Amino acid sequence: MSSDLRPIRRALLSVSDKTGLVPFATELYQKYGVELIATGGTRKTLADAGLPVKDISELTKFPEILDGRVKTLHPAIYAGLLAKRSKPEHMQTLADHGLPEIDLVVCNLYPFEQTVTKPGVTETEAIENIDIGGPCMVRAAAKNFASVAVLTHSQEYGPLLSEMRASSGHTSEPFRHWLASLAFQRITSYDSAIHEYFRDQLRPRHELSDGSLLIRFQHKQALLKGENNHQVGAFYAEPGITRPCISTAEQLHGKELSYNNILDLDSALNIAREFAEPAAVVVKHNNPCGAATAGTLADAFQLAWDGDSLSAFGGIIAFNHTVDAKTAEAMMSGERFVECVIAPDYDADALTALKKWKKNVRLLRTGPLSGGPQGLDYRRVDGGLLVQTRDVGADDPTKWTVATKRQPTADETAALHFAWLVCKHVKSNAIVLASGTQIVGVGAGQMSRVVSVEIAAKKAGEKAKGSVLASDAFFPFPDNVELAAAAGVTAIIQPGGSVNDKLSIDACDKHGIAMLFTGMRHFRH
Repeated sequence: MSSDLRPIRRALLSVSDKTGLVPFATELYQKYGVELIATGGTRKTLADAGLPVKDISELTKFPEILDGRVKTLHPAIYAGLLAKRSKPEHMQTLADHGLPEIDLVVCNLYPFEQTVTKPGVTETEAIENIDIGGPCMVRAAAKNFASVAVLTHSQEYGPLLSEMRASSGHTSEPFRHWLASLAFQRITSYDSAIHEYFRDQLRPRHELSDGSLLIRFQHKQALLKGENNHQVGAFYAEPGITRPCISTAEQLHGKELSYNNILDLDSALNIAREFAEPAAVVVKHNNPCGAATAGTLADAFQLAWDGDSLSAFGGIIAFNHTVDAKTAEAMMSGERFVECVIAPDYDADALTALKKWKKNVRLLRTGPLSGGPQGLDYRRVDGGLLVQTRDVGADDPTKWTVATKRQPTADETAALHFAWLVCKHVKSNAIVLASGTQIVGVGAGQMSRVVSVEIAAKKAGEKAKGSVLASDAFFPFPDNVELAAAAGVTAIIQPGGSVNDKLSIDACDKHGIAMLFTGMRHFRH
């Protein structure tokens, strides 16, 4: 037998999540004769299942005290975990003090992360769910992986039992090394969650002045590829998030998601959720090429698609209401190619029809939408990380001002508001043309704002006549207004704030265009 194989003769179990505990411990005892030692509730669960299990106090010769706050912090525990089996002096010390070796630690820690996400959780509840002894035991066992195995999640029970079955109750050092890496990862994530809680209790989340930034994301799924075929991709989700978003969405149909799919789905969903009335959004290459609201979801989809049907081909579709049979029928009509659809839900008939429509189309369900993106926004740069608060919840239409002689009409005001909400999701320099509550032209990601106006007008064609225009930032020169007027734009919304605002205002007045200033820009690089 290989010298790196170690038998498991004694296990210390202390778990808050009892999932799979009894069958796991039963196999340890019945098949391999492992001695079971456990704390409080874990010991009771095993004893109630008929398993012979020692209370940890039999090892420490000291009772649990302070309402269970102190139970495993004892030399009798840590000597058995940390003793080097290959060092005679260590083994002699154990013998001299009558201390047993501990070969396996099973500890999944107090449920701190789950506790602090509960509505109305108090600080006292949060503090009481900070595990002290558990992380110490896990760290000790992981440090001594040359001799000790450590499990921090019920998902690891199966791999350990498989390892033992293959090696007559033993574990190999590479396997224990792998378990140790998982254990240290778990401790890091756990401590990061506690840090985040304390940080957010002590100061508003929008302050970013910490000396260091600890962030946690858990692997959710491997992706077909990265942004390009030669890149490897994976999706990591923020722990504890339960709100409807791309990371909590359930895929109901279709092939695996790609890196670009997830980016586009996130963008499309975040535009759709801006509206209360039935809305549909078509996104291509992380920019909306179509968006609309209407009395029905089917009508909203048709308007969104028709806004730029050429660009919409192969796009991502997002809805803010449940997809019904009529909306599904509208999507399936003609020769449309759709990569993904994301919506709060689907009627049974709609879901059945869409599944039959194309076997590869990805259908995702989020549940009822509420609010917008939360938390901090991260962007990687070479050698660092940019962090900012999200661009949400900052606009107040009551503070918008009319900069021109002509006031916008009620219809123009509604269209301007619609265009403005879409514009903030378009790559800067961003220009959006809307006819009513239908996007008819988008100019995105250009180095020159005037070029974005030209592109949006070209996309809109004849639909630009009578449309309104939204710009994510101010006009540096009046040439933007001149182009908009030539295309047939009747009203404009923009942040204002340029030293040349007067020139743009004069140009609008010359052409009878109404212009609103929002006082807030929405760059999206």
